[in-house]
Amino acid sequence: MSKTRIVADPVQPTITITREFDGPAELLLRVHTDPDLLVQWLGPRRLTMTIHEYDVRHGGAWRYTHRDVDGTEYGFRGVFHGTPSLDGIVQTFEFEGAPGHVSLEKLTFAERDGRTLLTMRSVYQAIDARDAMIASGMEAGVNDSMDRLAELIAELQPAASRL
Repeated sequence: MSKTRIVADPVQPTITITREFDGPAELLLRVHTDPDLLVQWLGPRRLTMTIHEYDVRHGGAWRYTHRDVDGTEYGFRGVFHGTPSLDGIVQTFEFEGAPGHVSLEKLTFAERDGRTLLTMRSVYQAIDARDAMIASGMEAGVNDSMDRLAELIAELQPAASRL
């Protein structure tokens, strides 16, 4: 299994996340844009995800919440910039618990020989905002999400492509 790599640039307010998946870019795009699939992998396993809005088009808004076993909810929202495609997904990202701290994210899909390198670059307003995101436990959540995504990709692959 591929390992997720998370890198915080020491001098720029950015985080770059990369992971290779055993599946085509079209499938990676689909699991990022289909709300029924998104809820199956995005976020830590211990949380339940509910999508309240997911308008996958230029200018379309999205919002979802994660709920823990105690009923505490964590809300997230953003806007798509450009229409998500194999060329990538550009969106804003805001944790509702820290309003006004918006980052800009770009996801890209680089396919080679049936495997796809997913790269997500997030740009924050300042290094301290980026560092606060890291301190929030982001790394554990990202790693769990990426593992869940790999499992879902394996389930969705046609049996013949796995031989």
